[in-house]
Amino acid sequence: MKGRAQPNLSFYSAFYVWVFRASGVIMPGMSNNPPERREAGRTVLVVDDMSDNLILISLSLQDMGYRVVTATNGADALGVAKLARPDLILMDIAMPQQDGLAATRRIREEAELQSVPVIALTAFDTDGFRQAAFDAGFNGYLTKPIDFDRLRNLMSKLLAQDKGNTTPL
Repeated sequence: MKGRAQPNLSFYSAFYVWVFRASGVIMPGMSNNPPERREAGRTVLVVDDMSDNLILISLSLQDMGYRVVTATNGADALGVAKLARPDLILMDIAMPQQDGLAATRRIREEAELQSVPVIALTAFDTDGFRQAAFDAGFNGYLTKPIDFDRLRNLMSKLLAQDKGNTTPL
């Protein structure tokens, strides 16, 4: 396209909305029943550098009735969160460019995002990482592989709490 400026899509390449549906059950615990009303229309930001994790988590959350947006690293998480205004964020800890701890600290500095619950989804299962996550501003901490029943319960508890409560769960 000679003479025509091309749009810069580098920022938008990290901002996806997964809109496809699985025809069958992806994993145990997922149902074909319609989502509960309280989850329908809620937006969840999933931040993970592994595409397999993004797809699995996104499909699972969509099956639960959530709208899902994603970021592939901590550096992009803040920008996506500002645009999407999610009701909850699921954040990996170990990622390139910026880890989940630093990304969550940055999110907590933004007035419009301070009360958004953030849950760590990580492979690190030590007291040190758990404490570092809560010190950074996480509201919950779950280890991989993900137990989706526990995740669903924790998300429901955090979304039901009054905004501004950052008590770790």
